[in-house]
Formats: sequence, structure tokens, C-alpha cells
Amino acid sequence: MFYKGSRYEKVGDYKFRRHDGSRVLLKKKRPLPETRSQLIHTVQEGERTDLLAHRYYRDPLKFWKLADGNPEKNPEDLLQVPGSQILVPPNDPE
Repeated sequence: MFYKGSRYEKVGDYKFRRHDGSRVLLKKKRPLPETRSQLIHTVQEGERTDLLAHRYYRDPLKFWKLADGNPEKNPEDLLQVPGSQILVPPNDPE
């Protein structure tokens, strides 16, 4: 279901039964890594998570690391308020 090396590869499965009796296989919630970033980014108007991921990780597909590093914020709201600050986690292997 997920490619080898995916951050979801080692996350366990959960079987869910619908009201009609059919079953669905889901992934359990992925545990978030402990944030130990000392790098702080001040949000500028018009920024996007993929562009920040490219700036800090050289990979726009690692935008999810920014969300992981700021679990108290809704991922969609990370960059909504110019002047607010977010943590930029280190680029550790998944």
C-alpha cells in the first residue's frame, strides 16, 4: 500500500467494520517524532509549505515535516498568519 521507506511503512493496521458489515483496512495514527528543532521560521505573506520544504530540506515533498514539527497547529493554518513563527524540524531520516 505504501512505498518502501514511507513514513507509514511501519505503522500498524486497523480493521474497521462499517454499518453495512463490510470491512475497511485503515492505518493507525502515525506517532509524531519528538520536536527538537532550534530553527524558527517567521511566516511571510504568500508562503507555501512545499516551497519552505524545498528551502529547508531541498525536497518540496517533505512539507509534512513542517506539520509534524508544529503539532499544536492545524497543518492548513501553519502559514496563514504573516509574522507568526513555526519550528523547522531537522531533516532526519524517516
